[in-house]
Amino acid sequence: MNHSELEKRRQEATPRGVGVMCDFYAAKAENATLWDEHGREYIDFTAGIAVLNTGHRHPKIVEAIRNQLDLFTHTAYQVVPYASFVKLAERINTISPVSGKAKTTFFSTGAEAVENAVKIARSATGRPGIITFSGAFHGRTLLTLALTGKVIPYKAGFGPFPASVFHAQYPNAVQGVTTEMALESIERIFRSDIAPQQIAAILYEPVQGEGGFNIAPEEFVKGLREICDRHGIVMIADEVQSGFARTGKMFASEYYPDAKPDIVTIAKSLGGGLPISGVTGRAALMDAPEPGGLGGTYAGNPLAVASALAVLDIIEEEKLCQRANRLGAELTEVLKRAKAGCAALVDVRGQGSMVAAEFNDPVTGKPSAELTRQYLHKALDAGLLMLSCGVNGNVIRFLYPLTIPDMQFKKALAILSRVLAD
Repeated sequence: MNHSELEKRRQEATPRGVGVMCDFYAAKAENATLWDEHGREYIDFTAGIAVLNTGHRHPKIVEAIRNQLDLFTHTAYQVVPYASFVKLAERINTISPVSGKAKTTFFSTGAEAVENAVKIARSATGRPGIITFSGAFHGRTLLTLALTGKVIPYKAGFGPFPASVFHAQYPNAVQGVTTEMALESIERIFRSDIAPQQIAAILYEPVQGEGGFNIAPEEFVKGLREICDRHGIVMIADEVQSGFARTGKMFASEYYPDAKPDIVTIAKSLGGGLPISGVTGRAALMDAPEPGGLGGTYAGNPLAVASALAVLDIIEEEKLCQRANRLGAELTEVLKRAKAGCAALVDVRGQGSMVAAEFNDPVTGKPSAELTRQYLHKALDAGLLMLSCGVNGNVIRFLYPLTIPDMQFKKALAILSRVLAD
């Protein structure tokens, strides 16, 4: 395969609006290793944007998909149901972080899950309004773009967006936004924009993903729960990126046992590389829409369901929650040591293996996307593939497969240390 010819074909055949980070093409992958079309090897700390907590091509996932291929690939669950869909819903209900009896249904993408969570909340309450937060990312459809709190590159040029969506502040110590300020910003919305009796749901990420891996303080989540309880508002936790062992627990919401959400959106690592998402929530809420109000042609595809069942087995059998905590602690220690000699590295934060490093220009003190890109490029040249995030593009997020071999993980940390020392 001629790389330059393929790159020219890509530019001719696909729109520039689909941004592509790497200048090479994937040829194969295994666990935490990815090879390009020329055979060069990379340690993958992106996991397909948090999709591969169980790694590339885990043998149990490959086997589960192959077994399902021998049966059937599609019926549309709403037309001809299949038992595996029910089994997966039962398993998610058992581990769902919501209070009381849970019900779960499946879709294809994270944005689809978020939109259906909003539909369920509106159906259950009869209200239109949704409050979300600055720095949030909830998807790329028009409704989820309205919910997203980052303009460039997601929202620019795509409006107008659906109405009755309001953005409050999210706590951020680096930017000086306290829990008190964030909760007061919700009260300000109630005073200036929409009455609380017209709000169907407050939608938040326990750990902001695209927003910079900002972790919700416990008092903030408790405050959200109190506001929701006081006004009859549905509390939705978006765990599309933070779910399935990434934070050291199956769901990040488990870190707030006194402030459980009513509904949780799930996707990404649930499918182990196949597209599947879902909404799990309190049964009474989930039953609010009439029959036919929820669903989708490919929702809960049999191959993806088979993969998801294998993912849940792997997380349990290989103790990936515990492993996420151990690997995250090792990474955090390396970053904190590097911080002492790297003036640009201003903050290291994380929960389990959902870890971030934030960079500012050491001269101006302002967020520096350019410096962040330089670190990413140096790491890539050394064979370590990583991603940025954050409203200002100045955060490196670490999303290695939780199944990464110990020696390979240590090799990646050594590369990272050298890059930051430069």
